[in-house]
Amino acid sequence: MAGAKPGVHALQLKPVTVHEELRKGGKFVKWEEDSVVQHSLVTIKVEPNGFFVYWTELPNQEPDVLDVHLIRDTRWGKYARHPKDLKLRAMLDSGVASDFPVERLLTIVYGSDLVNLTFLNFMAVQEDTAEIWAEELFSIATNILSRNESRKTYLYKAYIKLKLYVNQDGNIHLKHFQKMFGDKKRVDEALDKCKLLINKHYGVKAKDLKFPVFMELLDHMGQRPELQTIFEECGSKKKLFITLDQFMNFLNHTQRDPRLNEVLYPPLRESQVRNIMEKYETSAGRLERNQISMQAFNDYLIGEENLIIPPEKLDLNDDMNQPLSHYFINSSHNTYLTTGQLTGLSSVEMYRQVLLTGCRCVELDCWKGRTNDDEPYITHGFTMTTEISFREVIEAIAESAFKTSLYPVILSFENHVDAPKQQAKMAEYCKTIFGDRLLIDPLEKYPLKMEQPLPSPQDLLGKILIKNKKKCISKRKDSVRRKEEASATANGGDGESEDEEYEYDPPADPKAASSVEGTAKTEVLATEEMSNLVNYIEPVKFKSFGEAAVRKKFYEMSSFVETKGLELLKSFPSEFVEYNKNQLSRIYPKGTRVDSSNYMPQLFWNVGCQMAALNFQTLDAAMQLNMGVFEYNGNSGYLLKPEFMRRVDKHFDPFTENIVDGIVANTVSIKVISGQYLTDKKVSVYVEVDMFGLPADTKRKYRTKTVGNTMNPQWGEDAFTFNKVVLPSLASLRIAVLEDSGKFIAHRILPVSAMRPGYRYLNLKNELNQPLMLASLLVYIDVKDYIPNEHQEYADALTNPIKHISGMAKREDQLASLIEGFSLEGPDGPEDDFMESDGETCPDTPGSPSDQLFAASALEDCLDYKLHPQVRPPRDMLIENLLTDVPALTLDDLKEHKNYDKMVKKQAKDLKELKKKHQKKLQAESQKKDKNFKRSIKKGESQETSAQKLREQQVQELLKLQQNFHRTEIDMREEHILEDVKKLKEVGPECLAAQLKKLKEVCDREKKELQKILDRKRQNSISEARTKDKEDVEEINRKHINDSVASLRKLEDKQNRREEKLKLRYSDLMRDINENLEKTSRAKLAQEVALELSEMEEDIRSLLRVEPQNDASFSSNHSSPASSGRPSNCSTPNFPSIRNQKSRASRSSIQSESEMPFS
Repeated sequence: MAGAKPGVHALQLKPVTVHEELRKGGKFVKWEEDSVVQHSLVTIKVEPNGFFVYWTELPNQEPDVLDVHLIRDTRWGKYARHPKDLKLRAMLDSGVASDFPVERLLTIVYGSDLVNLTFLNFMAVQEDTAEIWAEELFSIATNILSRNESRKTYLYKAYIKLKLYVNQDGNIHLKHFQKMFGDKKRVDEALDKCKLLINKHYGVKAKDLKFPVFMELLDHMGQRPELQTIFEECGSKKKLFITLDQFMNFLNHTQRDPRLNEVLYPPLRESQVRNIMEKYETSAGRLERNQISMQAFNDYLIGEENLIIPPEKLDLNDDMNQPLSHYFINSSHNTYLTTGQLTGLSSVEMYRQVLLTGCRCVELDCWKGRTNDDEPYITHGFTMTTEISFREVIEAIAESAFKTSLYPVILSFENHVDAPKQQAKMAEYCKTIFGDRLLIDPLEKYPLKMEQPLPSPQDLLGKILIKNKKKCISKRKDSVRRKEEASATANGGDGESEDEEYEYDPPADPKAASSVEGTAKTEVLATEEMSNLVNYIEPVKFKSFGEAAVRKKFYEMSSFVETKGLELLKSFPSEFVEYNKNQLSRIYPKGTRVDSSNYMPQLFWNVGCQMAALNFQTLDAAMQLNMGVFEYNGNSGYLLKPEFMRRVDKHFDPFTENIVDGIVANTVSIKVISGQYLTDKKVSVYVEVDMFGLPADTKRKYRTKTVGNTMNPQWGEDAFTFNKVVLPSLASLRIAVLEDSGKFIAHRILPVSAMRPGYRYLNLKNELNQPLMLASLLVYIDVKDYIPNEHQEYADALTNPIKHISGMAKREDQLASLIEGFSLEGPDGPEDDFMESDGETCPDTPGSPSDQLFAASALEDCLDYKLHPQVRPPRDMLIENLLTDVPALTLDDLKEHKNYDKMVKKQAKDLKELKKKHQKKLQAESQKKDKNFKRSIKKGESQETSAQKLREQQVQELLKLQQNFHRTEIDMREEHILEDVKKLKEVGPECLAAQLKKLKEVCDREKKELQKILDRKRQNSISEARTKDKEDVEEINRKHINDSVASLRKLEDKQNRREEKLKLRYSDLMRDINENLEKTSRAKLAQEVALELSEMEEDIRSLLRVEPQNDASFSSNHSSPASSGRPSNCSTPNFPSIRNQKSRASRSSIQSESEMPFS
């Protein structure tokens, strides 16, 4: 997004070098305040490549390993964390606690976001060690080249990490491989194929794991057919090599950026290509024959010559000697907050972390202490956020302001301290703590006068600037003021007087003020002490662009809430651009963003707003874009705006869709081919591609299909094409990998003007823009200069006539306001149906030429129908034949949903288990009663009558038990009914969405088929007119366009009606489910229950082998009551199977009848 200096840039960035002391390692005492083991002696080392910091407490212990790229900061001496516990201090010092050796303290801060950080605390055993470690380690962690290395470097980094885990037996445990790659099965199989695995207990012999073997291991973990395809495209023709000429053609055509100047960047010569081949080809025989193998070709693709962003684009390559207003400045809003805007913790640490990202403008909301003698503090006013010390914040800023970038830092004060004494304290703290770094007096070359441009970032190198309202009194006369108010209203202002020092216009409604502008009240007047600190960043109330152009005080700036900024952007886009050429503007989030979400900063970069202040604690897409964009130009926090946003003789409309004068538009396409080791979680993933730029350039949410493989997913779909990127220097491409649920995995931001075309590996980064070790995408990017085609509009009209007509209508709408009393539409608006219900009415001819042609086509069909009323218009018959019958959703369709089916199976299982449990208890009870009955018979204690009574009593007892069981089962079945209805309501929208998705595919297929038919008709007409004049062919083409429009509109109308009909049937179905299904299901259940209850006594008697009482007979020899002749000591039988079958049959009948209304 930056404008580069002309000519070839000499790279100033240096690769990582690890200090000898860090490689050898140092002795430190690792301490923790809140741990059981408060301190331990460790040896810390940095491995020679600078990839990892690792330490061990014991010689044979497995090390703790920290990725250097996760390190946010290193601090030593007074800036490091100090132990608070006196006992711990005494133990660390081994002496008197009051003489604690602060200079030996070292703190390493790391994390993958700005809020949730981990602090590692050490104390060096030797003097001067902590300082060397802090400075050298921070230099490695912030090295820009190391954060944008080649794919091969990151694979080598993964290899080195595994080698760090070598145990005392010389082995690497299997768990480290499995943790790194996630898929245990694939890891084990690949290790077996490479013959590396000793066994699952011992792991892998470290001496056998060389880097070439590690690369072979990766090959075994996932097949890469796409690499073979690319190699064949280079001309291998399924051979194992390509020639030098073929490789040179690949480098100079497929991989070369066609936008490069061929004088400054000539194509590669044969000798240069030969040098690349010698670097990667290991076979001397192939090199002698001028050949390169597929393995060497793949090594080139992952090598440093094939980076997607050239290293010089990461370097400080912008001209830093232009006025401040010519740069985009990395800016923060409410910097102190860690969560939302209304509640949560405020943190001093946030200032350090935000500045360390390269942010150059932070915000301080200052409030007075409880009494005049108290210290001022920082918080979000009138909310429940916590308070932090103003002095501690100033000290934190002084510590971290220039660790990442030496370019000026702006402190944006929102001053609510209405106590002069405390404002004096604030000014004094700034002077004493910042010292010479605080810019108090204007630079001699840049006095504060009219038309004086602002100083440059280079002029202000290492300086801190204060933005705070100055103490001033308006001396203008009322008449002058009224005159300026009138002009302000006409130029986008609000017409209020300038002596009000608000940064934004307070709404008339106080509720609106709290919801849109924010919760803080109006700032107070600055005292003289604070006013004296303000120079080049003086905030004033914005009146209008016209007034700002008249005043020409370029050191004055204004802040706009995003809603006000958007309003100005839409109403006065060109004026906003002109304003930002000379003066600074700052945009901040609206007050309703209580969750600390962010607006898209690209909106305001498009009109040249320098400071798009964002909530850094929220790493959403907007913040990711901000961090990705400001990584370039050496992570300086400043990006030079495009030339026409700086030069006063150039005028620019950010809404333009035309090519900007002097700027070559680009055509960009990106094909996502495959992914590698995207995440260690077992999820499905997809890739999303967004283009951010001017409104005409911005395209959102291109996405691939979802793939259930994260180790080596293959896509190979058609490329996503951005046909005309009007302003490449302001456009960025975001490629993001997400889970199927939409959860973020990784991403990468690429400036369109900087990225290289061809086959490239895209090493992905996390939300904080930290590089991930293994996650990458293989993509094919095509970037070229946009070439306008004078016949492109006509070709587009043939390809998509609906879009063509819509574009015409859009232009007509833009002109409509210029033609008073003339309407482009009839009184009832535009109509797509050209036949009334009786089929007799022809359309009125609209006024525009395109509409006349369109109406003429429809008129022909109407006339044909009038001549032959028994025949339907041909277009209608054609469309009717094309339309596919799509059945509406039914209850059975919903019940086939996998979630519903799963629930029903679970319900059936639960009910079956409950019945089985009840049956088991019933059988046990019946056996017990049967034994008691037999015992009483044998003892002769009962006569026949009393025996019958005893048996009948047992029947009733068992019947009561069974009824209790049955009641429990009914309760469960009633719960199942409620669950059924609830689940059907849940799956209904999913089924409808699936049906509408299939319907869209059907509609697309029908449209393509219709276009094919119409195109064949056009070709036939052209063939017949070959001997005629050119005008006849053009007339045929014009007629074809209008016929296509009419037919496609008719088809779309039919498709829309079909969709509405399906939705209506779905609504009826869901209404029936809501209103009737539960009632019907309960009625069905009631019928089943009644049937079961009527049969229950009979089933119990069958269980006890007891006949109904009026037919009962009992043998006098006291034999078993069983009439089948079985011995009396037989076990109690189950319920009779015949009766169960009959019962099930009747229930099935009831169920089928009850479901009929929903079929």
